[in-house]
Amino acid sequence: MDALFQPVADATGASTDQIKLIFCLLFSYPLGSVYIRLPPSHPEFKHIFSIVITFFYLVPVLELYFGAIQLLISVAGTYYIAQRVQTPRMPWLVLLFTMGHLTINHIIRTLDDSGYEKIEISGPQMVLTMKLTTFAWNVFDGRRPAEELDKWQTEHRVVDYPSFLEFLGYAFYFPGFLVGPYLTFNEYRALVSGALYKAAEKREEDDTRELYTVPRRLVPRGRKRVAFRKMFVGLAFLGAYVTFYPVFNFHVTIEDEFEAKRLLSRILFLQVCGFFERVKYYAVWTLTEGASIQTGLGFTGYTKSGGTTWNGAANVDIWNIEFAPNTKVLLDSWNMKTNIWLRECVYKRVTPKGKKPGFRSSLATFATSAFWHGIAPGYYLSFFFFAFVQTTGRLARTYLRPIVLPANYVPRRDAPPPPQTTAKQIYDYLGIIVTVSLTNYGTLPFMLLTIDDSFVAWNNVAWYGHFIVVGALLFFYCGGCIIIQEIQEVRIKEAGIKKQREELNRMVQSGSSTPTSRSRAPTLPPVDEAAQELEREFRGAKSE
Repeated sequence: MDALFQPVADATGASTDQIKLIFCLLFSYPLGSVYIRLPPSHPEFKHIFSIVITFFYLVPVLELYFGAIQLLISVAGTYYIAQRVQTPRMPWLVLLFTMGHLTINHIIRTLDDSGYEKIEISGPQMVLTMKLTTFAWNVFDGRRPAEELDKWQTEHRVVDYPSFLEFLGYAFYFPGFLVGPYLTFNEYRALVSGALYKAAEKREEDDTRELYTVPRRLVPRGRKRVAFRKMFVGLAFLGAYVTFYPVFNFHVTIEDEFEAKRLLSRILFLQVCGFFERVKYYAVWTLTEGASIQTGLGFTGYTKSGGTTWNGAANVDIWNIEFAPNTKVLLDSWNMKTNIWLRECVYKRVTPKGKKPGFRSSLATFATSAFWHGIAPGYYLSFFFFAFVQTTGRLARTYLRPIVLPANYVPRRDAPPPPQTTAKQIYDYLGIIVTVSLTNYGTLPFMLLTIDDSFVAWNNVAWYGHFIVVGALLFFYCGGCIIIQEIQEVRIKEAGIKKQREELNRMVQSGSSTPTSRSRAPTLPPVDEAAQELEREFRGAKSE
C-alpha cells in the first residue's frame, strides 16, 4: 500500500510511515461513528469490530506482520497468567513478561538504528504494556477485600473475569491502539455496555419529562462537536510541524552553523526548537483523543450551563505545558495516562503496606519509566536531569513560594487560592520562564538519543540548565533554606502584630472596649502567642 501514501509523503517531506500513521488516526473518525452505532445489547460486535480494524492497521497498512503476532502473544500470555496465577505475584509476573518482551523490541529497534520517522512495533507495544499490566493489577484488586483498596483501585477492580473475546476487544481497542491513550478494562467495559452514560441518560430524561418524550439516544450530546474540534486542532499542529520542524528541531543544535551563533541566540533558538519538538506529540495525541471521543470514550459529565464535558480521553494539557509555573504542573500535564499508569501500577505497588511512598518507590518508578521508553542513553540522561529539576522545584515551592504570599496565608489543601499579589505574579512569570527553558534543555538528550550528541548540544548552549539546577541546589543546601525560614518567621510575627493592632482599632472604633472610669484600659493580647500560632500553622502546612 506504499504507493497510495508515497505521493503525500513526497509532497509534505514526511516519511511514508508517518503518513500511514496519520491516515490511521484520521480514518478512525468515520469508523468511530460506525462503532458507536453498534448495539450495546451485542457487545461482541464491538469487540470484533475493534479487533478487525486494529489488525487492518497493523498488517496491510503498516506492514507489521511479525509485530502483530508478537502483540497477540503478549495478550494471550497476560490473559493466561492473570487467570491462572492466584497469588500476589501475579501482577509482577505480568509486568515482568510484558516489560521483558517490550525491552527486547527496544533493543532490536536500537540495533536497527530506527529513528522517530519509522513506525515499528515497539510504539503500539508500549501502549499495550500499560493496558496489560493495569489489567493484571485490576484483577488482583478484584480478589482483595474492598476495605483494603483506595478510591482508584475500587473503581477499576475487575471482579468478573472477561471472556477471551472481550479481552481481545479491550487490548485492541482501535482508536488508541497505536499511540494511546490507554484505558482501563472497566472503562472499556462501560463504554461497550453504555454504562458510561447512565447518569447522562437519566438527566436527559428528566430534562425532557415535561414533553412526555424519553430520548432514545444513549450517548450524551456534544460528542461529535468536541471530537471534530480535536481533529482540527490536531491537524493544525500537524501543519505547523510539517512547515516549521525541518528548520526548528533539536538536531540543528549539534550543527556547526548553530555553534557559530551568539550564545543568547542559541539559547533563544533552542526554546523555539523545543516547542516544535512537542508539536508532533500534540498533533497525534489530540487526533487520537478526538477519535476516541468519536467512539464515545471520554465523557466526564456536565458543565454548570448544561453542556457536556469530554476530558476522559485527554493525554496532554497543552496550555499547562507551554505555560507551566513549575515542573510538577508540567509533568502532570504531559502524557497524563502514562503518569496514571506509573502512579497506580508501580509507585503505589512497591510501597509496603501501612507506609508512605519514599525513595524506593520513586526509584522503582523512575526505572520502570526509563525501560518503558527504551534503552537509548539519551532517555536516561533526560530522566536523571529531571530528577534533580523536580528536587529543585520542590525546594523552591517549599521555601521561596511562601515569601511571595501574604505572611498569614496558610497553604492547606482545602485553602482558597492565594491572592495574586505583585510578588506572586512575578514569581509565577519567572517560574514559567525557568520551567519551560529547563524543559527544552532537559529534553535534548531524549530526542537526540546518543550521549555524544547530547553533550554536544548541551555544550552549545553553555550547559545553562545544569548551572541553574546546581546553583539552586547549592543555595538551598548551603544555608539558603535557613535564611529564608528566618525571613518568613519575621514576616509571620509582624503579621501577627499587625493583625492584633487592627483588631484593637476596630474594637476602639466600635466603642465596645472604650476606656471609662469603670472599665480597665484595653490591653493587647500576647503578640508572641499569636505569632507562634501562625508559625505552627505554617510549619504544619509545610510538613504536609
